[in-house]
Amino acid sequence: MLGKTAAHIFWIFRYLERCENTARLINASHFISLTQKQNIANHWDSILNVAGNKKPFLSKYGAINKSAVINFTLRDKTNPSSVLSSIENARQNARIVRNNLTKELFETINETYLKLSEIFRRPINEKNLLNTLSIIRTKCQLTRGTLHGTMLRDDTYIFARMGSFIERADNTSRILDMKYYVLLPSAGFVGSTVDNAQWENILRSVSAYRSYNWLNEYEFNPSGICKYLILDERLPRSLIFCNQNIYENLIAISKYYNKNFRSLSRSEKFYEEMLNLTIEKVFEEGLHEFLVRYLKNLFTLATIIETDFRFYR
Repeated sequence: MLGKTAAHIFWIFRYLERCENTARLINASHFISLTQKQNIANHWDSILNVAGNKKPFLSKYGAINKSAVINFTLRDKTNPSSVLSSIENARQNARIVRNNLTKELFETINETYLKLSEIFRRPINEKNLLNTLSIIRTKCQLTRGTLHGTMLRDDTYIFARMGSFIERADNTSRILDMKYYVLLPSAGFVGSTVDNAQWENILRSVSAYRSYNWLNEYEFNPSGICKYLILDERLPRSLIFCNQNIYENLIAISKYYNKNFRSLSRSEKFYEEMLNLTIEKVFEEGLHEFLVRYLKNLFTLATIIETDFRFYR
């Protein structure tokens, strides 16, 4: 496969995963803002901080408010990481490599683009926010299901999965880090019912609320929740689950091309580090500091993958 073709496939599924996780991030912040009436602007400021969009947002809107942040994050084309920008990029990449995708998969991506474009013609408000977020998540999940149900397990499928898991690990880290930004000016909430409600909504944002309760009998505590989202290999959105799948897909692509790649050894080292990690070590380092370091390692790995497979040559 040509490097540019691999890059298009890789980024289709990064963009689709980004759409879904952006919706999850907004959903988490929305419900957190409902449980804490003080410093409401800080909840929406946290989305911009986590996504790295604060400067362009302020230069365009001047002041932070819920409506502006939601519309900037979901439907503003001047924001390259907005849901609308991401789904447009996913569809454009899919058009370029259409012959590498099944008919069903391409049509699902195209239908997702058309549906979201229609929704985003009008501003998103309080009344239609939750329904819009639900449609984004459902459409992205349908696309992922179509990939699993129709694609040959060849290099196209492998690059698609690598893109998904790299983006998912990035977004789970950012959703966790959002808790840091929300509590930064209000440390007095730690351990309170407000604090517990926020952790509950973080779980909901990664579809982990019910499964966490099954395993922990409704005992909410920051250590247990962080351990679940970072180190539980059973949870599809945990960091270690993503690391494991990135590593396994790199093993698969190395076997497929009969070549050892630098990204494989880097991913193996990264995965082994996660296997040897404990939640006590995470909190000793500091949750925010750990997540920043994790994201740097993830970015480095993604860059090596791009170099190994000549994405831009």
